[in-house]
Amino acid sequence: MHLNPYGEDAVNLAAALANRRPETAGELAERCRAAGLVLEHPVTAQDLDRVHAVLDAWEKVVDATDEHERAGLVNRMLAESAAYPRLTDHAGSGWHLHYRDDRQTLGSVLFALISVGTALHLVGRGMHRLRRCAVNECATIFADTSRTGRQRYCSQRCANRDAVRRHRASRAAG
Repeated sequence: MHLNPYGEDAVNLAAALANRRPETAGELAERCRAAGLVLEHPVTAQDLDRVHAVLDAWEKVVDATDEHERAGLVNRMLAESAAYPRLTDHAGSGWHLHYRDDRQTLGSVLFALISVGTALHLVGRGMHRLRRCAVNECATIFADTSRTGRQRYCSQRCANRDAVRRHRASRAAG
């Protein structure tokens, strides 16, 4: 049963925005449209500022070392961002749930979307399944959507780089 569409896509959008933060309102709008969001209002500099603040708060969730701390941070984001769920058929896209009030700016929409999506991802897949890449030189954030829940690297490139590094270190030690 697919109960809602917010978890994985919202967390992946948050990671993409956090890993390469938009520099202009136009870039933010472009990237949100590319992710499938329907933009109901023009995107402003205030939206961009709001999204940067949301991403700052979200990165604290990513970097939390304890699941109780992580849950507390997500709960704080949810309390500040989300409203009661409501059915909507905006833009003729079909009936679906929104976890926010109608007619909000993009910054507020992304705050609710990222907060709810993160909560759904963590409770649905596991509280540990949001992290930064295991390669020390790489700070890329990713949502672990793997079948096993053991993803450690943001990409195959980083996994290969770390495997080569470990292999060379073991040969040098042996």
